Amino acid sequence: MRVVDAHHHVWDLSVRSQGWITGDELAPLRRNFALADLEPEARAAGVAATVLVQTVNVAGETPELLALAADHDLVGGVVGWTDLTAPGVADELARLRELPGGESMVGIRHQVQSEPDPQWLLRRDVLRGLEAVAAAGLVHDLVILPHQLPAAAAAAFLLPHLTFVLDHLGKPPVATGEHDVWARHLHDLAALPNTVAKLSGLVTEARWDSWTPDDLRPYTETALEAFGADRLMFGSDWPVCLLAASYGEVVDTARSLTADLSGSERSAAFGGTATRVYGLE
Repeated sequence: MRVVDAHHHVWDLSVRSQGWITGDELAPLRRNFALADLEPEARAAGVAATVLVQTVNVAGETPELLALAADHDLVGGVVGWTDLTAPGVADELARLRELPGGESMVGIRHQVQSEPDPQWLLRRDVLRGLEAVAAAGLVHDLVILPHQLPAAAAAAFLLPHLTFVLDHLGKPPVATGEHDVWARHLHDLAALPNTVAKLSGLVTEARWDSWTPDDLRPYTETALEAFGADRLMFGSDWPVCLLAASYGEVVDTARSLTADLSGSERSAAFGGTATRVYGLE
């Protein structure tokens, strides 16, 4: 089974600040994280390829991520950023494709979770930008909060030719144990065939110092029920996951939570879905 980690990050604070890393709780993340730090952990866990994902809505970050992909065999794809509301989205996507590593660009993501407008994805200029993403043969990663799931479903309905990849299952409220409202919205999104989701980021939605796999199980089972294994993909969310668990613990937990799946279903969730959706070689 070829294992793909479909979601991780890197950053160098000497190159660019990460404005979201604030407060005492996030202090462990206020240092540099490089592919050289991740690679031995990933290889030890049997990971053959990864998808490197943007962290900030800054134009300069994506060329840097593409260059890293060009220089590192571990990175199979890059989900970058561009301003979806800009009139020249299509031209900018074409420009990024011409950069070193540009062939590794597989998707675009915007920090929708930080947008105060819960209907941001349905703005006319945003939908126009998403049309350009689809025309470029890319997917759109959704990093959203539970209350933004309905708008995501509406956008996916309006753009059936664009694949939407839901990061972190829409960040369900694991720490509080709330489930039903999130689950209903997740099922609404999953009812659309152009949507897939990542089994990622759940440990940091739980109580960091006391979570157990059983805390995550209701959310994983709901996702499997809604999407099926062939529309789910594993992601570590490294290094953010380190707030609550080591890389190896995240991988082992994902394997434990999917232990009842068939061999073909596990192959899909741990590599096949990501390879298909992102067009990884």
